[in-house]
Amino acid sequence: MQAPDYFEQIQQSLIAHARPENMAGMEAYMLHQFSFLGIKTPERRALIKSLGQPMFTAEQVLQLAEALWGLRYREYHYVAIDTLARHRKVLQVEHVPQLLHLAQQRSWWDSVDGLNAVIGDILLPAKKRGQAAHDLMDQALQHDVMWVRRMVMTHQLGWRLDTDARRLATYAKSLAKEDDFFIRKAIGWAFRDYGRWNPTFVREFFTEYEKEFAKLSVREALKHLT
Repeated sequence: MQAPDYFEQIQQSLIAHARPENMAGMEAYMLHQFSFLGIKTPERRALIKSLGQPMFTAEQVLQLAEALWGLRYREYHYVAIDTLARHRKVLQVEHVPQLLHLAQQRSWWDSVDGLNAVIGDILLPAKKRGQAAHDLMDQALQHDVMWVRRMVMTHQLGWRLDTDARRLATYAKSLAKEDDFFIRKAIGWAFRDYGRWNPTFVREFFTEYEKEFAKLSVREALKHLT
């Protein structure tokens, strides 16, 4: 199946299975920033799976994701993220800038964090292969867009002991003075995740630097360590 045909099939399938009774609730949950077809995640994924889940080249899947992102309903953006995730072994470090660019369009925590999980799944294998996997994220630390800075802070989620703790600390200290809720939450989230595998590092870090961080960040970071 060609990517344009798949794009059309996705649209036809989701439109045909719209759930008007769910629309208002889903839109309210996202603070009315996006329109929804009312299709919840399990059904959406089952519908897409029924289409056969063809595989594409990196260029093709990125073009498909961009096309889906241009559609009105949020479910299409979720399909784009799921499709990118399915192609995580096809995508390489050089494709990360396109994912960061996509994250800056129709941005909210759901799409940003979904795309960031894909980025993490690209960068960790690259790191294990000895590539300079963090360089792009290091450069993005001072990005003008808050959502990109959040992605920098949290792109190592799930890396366990492969997490670069020095970078985690550097990112956090660079972002410590930001007053945005999503940045403060991200700092705590990143440390809480790493604390499952290296609690000593997290405790020692906040023993030394706690006063530099918002209470929200500290509380989230130490949630399972106190």
